[in-house]
Amino acid sequence: MCGIIGIYGNPESATLAYLGLYAQQHRGQEGAGIVSLDQGQVHRHMGSGLVADVFADPEILRGLPGTMAIGHTRYSTTGSLDAKNVGPLLFNVEDQPVSIAHNGNLVNLLDRRQQLQKQGAIFQTTTDTEIIVHLLARASGDRIVDRLAESLQELEGAYSLLLLTSEGLIAARDPYGWRPFVIGRLGETWVAASETCALDLIGAEEVRDVEPGEVLLIDHAGLQTVAQMTKRTSKHCIFEYIYFSRPDSRIYGSNVDKMRRKLGKTLAEESAVPGADIVISVPDSSNTATIGYASRSGVKHDIGLIRNHYVGRSFIRPEQYLRDLTVKLKFNTVKGVLEGREVVIVDDSIVRGTTMRKLVRLLREAQVEKVHVRISSSPIRHPCRFGLDFPTQEELIANHRTKDEIEAYLEVDSLAYLSLEGMLASMDLPADHFCTACFSGEYPVKINDMNGKDVFEQTGRPPDNNS
Repeated sequence: MCGIIGIYGNPESATLAYLGLYAQQHRGQEGAGIVSLDQGQVHRHMGSGLVADVFADPEILRGLPGTMAIGHTRYSTTGSLDAKNVGPLLFNVEDQPVSIAHNGNLVNLLDRRQQLQKQGAIFQTTTDTEIIVHLLARASGDRIVDRLAESLQELEGAYSLLLLTSEGLIAARDPYGWRPFVIGRLGETWVAASETCALDLIGAEEVRDVEPGEVLLIDHAGLQTVAQMTKRTSKHCIFEYIYFSRPDSRIYGSNVDKMRRKLGKTLAEESAVPGADIVISVPDSSNTATIGYASRSGVKHDIGLIRNHYVGRSFIRPEQYLRDLTVKLKFNTVKGVLEGREVVIVDDSIVRGTTMRKLVRLLREAQVEKVHVRISSSPIRHPCRFGLDFPTQEELIANHRTKDEIEAYLEVDSLAYLSLEGMLASMDLPADHFCTACFSGEYPVKINDMNGKDVFEQTGRPPDNNS
């Protein structure tokens, strides 16, 4: 998933990039980095961990001068946690410094990487982002922005890109528009970011999205579209609305909070629980869907779980043993609210099922009378190939268990998911504008083996998709 931020035309560009990354910390917790450009000289700082930890020393930002900067919070979909893979990556293309930040996931990575290696390419990282740089170096054209437009014709998959160059700030988005990508303005300063919450924090106004398939350049002349790839029907990631984006962001033209409330209302219409005493959320990502469910079902909304906000989101921690640990560190029950009550607990999704099972046991320990689980999305049965850390198909609980079997595994009195039809009907855009591959198995583009088990068998190691 990753969060990216670009600043053009401000002497405090690195500081603004830092704030933009801070607002987008939810998009990646494994590492963070910022690269700035000052009179032709690049300056870089990166490291593993949270944004506040990587940039804890105030002197670090002072060491990143310049009026242009890009930043990146890292979330690896697969592969190693090696610090060298933290972006933005920095390279030289014909003696010109080029730094790149990437949010997305390429699906034809294996073929392109092998072709480039046969042509003599030497890779410094195991990220899919580096593929773009090697293609860029081999493309024709006098300008980096033109070379990028040519290089992107060879790629398939999801990508929102920011490039820091001597020409200016370059932004590009895949023709399907999988990931959110917005342009904003703060006076004479231009800002590009994954989510509008980054604009809000620094006081920038939203201008427009980077259009699907668009390659644009921001320089002293302002913002200009350099290339527009063939437009296709958008395939926005619907899971951004369900879980990943911040509720105060605006993506794909709609407010995330509004979409989540509509999902909750539709869920209540499909599977309300007659006689339930209270409805509670799994804070924080399901808070607004729960409000929608409560308002439509007529069941009182209450606070039954308290979240420790000093623990990271368990879903995006790659190691299973850390996920198991953080579930217990992360939540506690409000026993006075729960004891003796018939409870509906609303969550946005179930991936492996381990977190929900532990939460249900916490509720049982609080002596609830009954537990009903309601999910504001459809069952996740297929891996995401476009940038979400959904595990292999075998690890997805809904892939190999029926609803009744999941209900028994979770030890709940009832379980209901939002239907795929209800989920899509809750959106402001037409149904065919969304990618629902993780629910339906219908992938908008052909998928090769790069993101799956077969690649590990071919290469001897799992791939590392930096975004």
